[in-house]
Amino acid sequence: MISPYSLSVPGGVQGQILGLARALRERGESVRVLGPCDGPPPEPFVTPLGNCVPTGANGSVVPLAPDPAAQLRTIRALRDEEFDVLHLHEPMAPGPTMTALLVRPAPIVGTFHRAGASVAYNVFKPLTFRGARRVDIRFAVSDDAEALAVQALGGEYERAFNAVEISRFACDQPTKTDGPTILFLGRHEERKGLAVLLDAFAMLDADSRLWVGGDGPETAELQRRHLGDPRITWLGQVDDDEKVARMVGADVFCAPSLHGESFGIVLLEAMAAQTAVIASDIAGYSKVTRAGRDGALFPPGDASALATVLISLLSNRAQRDDLVANGLERVKDFSMLRLADLYLESYERAIANDRR
Repeated sequence: MISPYSLSVPGGVQGQILGLARALRERGESVRVLGPCDGPPPEPFVTPLGNCVPTGANGSVVPLAPDPAAQLRTIRALRDEEFDVLHLHEPMAPGPTMTALLVRPAPIVGTFHRAGASVAYNVFKPLTFRGARRVDIRFAVSDDAEALAVQALGGEYERAFNAVEISRFACDQPTKTDGPTILFLGRHEERKGLAVLLDAFAMLDADSRLWVGGDGPETAELQRRHLGDPRITWLGQVDDDEKVARMVGADVFCAPSLHGESFGIVLLEAMAAQTAVIASDIAGYSKVTRAGRDGALFPPGDASALATVLISLLSNRAQRDDLVANGLERVKDFSMLRLADLYLESYERAIANDRR
């Protein structure tokens, strides 16, 4: 399995790759994950390919490794390991996944995660179009991801889903809080909507609390604007253990993104942690969260509407309990072990087709 993004940097795609690898290994398969690492590999089964270069994409910054040294390490690993099948996540991303496409020592399964727009697809269209033809079986994780891939690359796509390792979100020692508490986790950039949440939080009662995880280009400005509010705790980057402890300890998890989310995996993680979910009503989130049943949705960018939903949910324990119970049932449809079984069938199919 190959990641184009640094596996030591938190991210949705990286989390899916490592979780899927663990689930496949639990199924008895021999799995290696190749990818850039800025620091020690996060798991023993990870082969590091070097450091990343932060690159602007889709209104965010992604940690890619397009340098020649990383490509040479990729080629060496592919040659030495003699893999039966390669699973490329974001096959068209510059770096190790694109290199694996060019070398192609084994049949390839590709998963397309990106939604929205892609400058790289347009600029390098002849190259990416030819490269995509080397993918034997293509998956897309959402309607939006498939639409982008079809528009840029053509071809047919099967549907996968982003999944959750449900057992990893059990926590015996959640982080304690002394008032109704909201948790935000994500990069501090415009599309993630943290500014909207902070404006909404300013309308809440004095006993409310807000935990803000992550950092980014807007961190300093947002902290300056809300410096006088002692109810806000700026956590910075959090590791997996703290993320789970905070999710379980919070009363509400809020995802106020404005756009650019192909699939709301973080909402499923909150459901697995038995925390009520509030999210903006964008395509990537509304496919995961059924409004009023698994979570509460509000118009993206509307701080007043978000404040109204937060006040209602934080003051109504019964309503939160209903969302939590329904969320627990919902997240079972997105189990990582179910996803591993889906991909295992595709690996076997790709190998059989290649032999024929």
